[in-house]
Amino acid sequence: MTTEAATRRMHGAPCWVSLLAHSLSATQEFYGALFGWEFRPGPQHFGPYARAFLDGREVAGVGELAPDRHLPVAWTTYLASDDTDATAEQIRSCGGTVGVGPLDADDDAGRMAIASDPQGAIFGIWQGRSVMGTTITGEPGTPAWNELVTRDTSSVLPFYEHVFGYEAEPVVSADFDYLTLHLKDHPVAGIHGVGNSLPRDRGSHWMTYFAVTDTDAAARRVTQLGGHVLHAARDSAHGRLATVADSEGAAFTIIQRS
Repeated sequence: MTTEAATRRMHGAPCWVSLLAHSLSATQEFYGALFGWEFRPGPQHFGPYARAFLDGREVAGVGELAPDRHLPVAWTTYLASDDTDATAEQIRSCGGTVGVGPLDADDDAGRMAIASDPQGAIFGIWQGRSVMGTTITGEPGTPAWNELVTRDTSSVLPFYEHVFGYEAEPVVSADFDYLTLHLKDHPVAGIHGVGNSLPRDRGSHWMTYFAVTDTDAAARRVTQLGGHVLHAARDSAHGRLATVADSEGAAFTIIQRS
């Protein structure tokens, strides 16, 4: 196992991303055309679900919301856990909420739960057994980074430190509230405090970044496929990025590494 793959298995490391949408077929068409994903049936315990593959390697999951479930269409970041039940208890004791599970996924794939932090940001927990999670990251069409977008980093950091054991490294800047979360000296995720810029319709949320070869071209492709650009392409210290939404409104960020 590579160091990168081993890092993704560490307790607290983002290990999987999953999207619940209204139309599974339309969502598959969108991401298939944007990222070149191919789909195979996945566990069906919440309804129709498919696993997305790129070059035969598993990258993400896409499911269909039941018509009576009025949940936001959004990407969910899953954090690896050594023991989902123990992690769920820690989440509750630290002021978070466990909304689904813990429960076993199909065919001994793993044990999972859906939770939210004290600020309301939803995330998943995954204790992998036969399925450990995303098998490829950082290449075009695959997850590249996961980041919690919240009002301010200081109010929510203690929760994640206690539950997942992160060590936080602040970005030293007078006007940029950002923490990089480390596990055993490996950067695994970030927390971005955006103050009053936090979207009112979303509140605190985990953002999935997907790698692309050309951010500007990918943003144009998003609009051609029925999605839209939320924040236009811009340069950052880590590459050129844009925040976009798919054809059902699920937001994600695309990044072309510098």
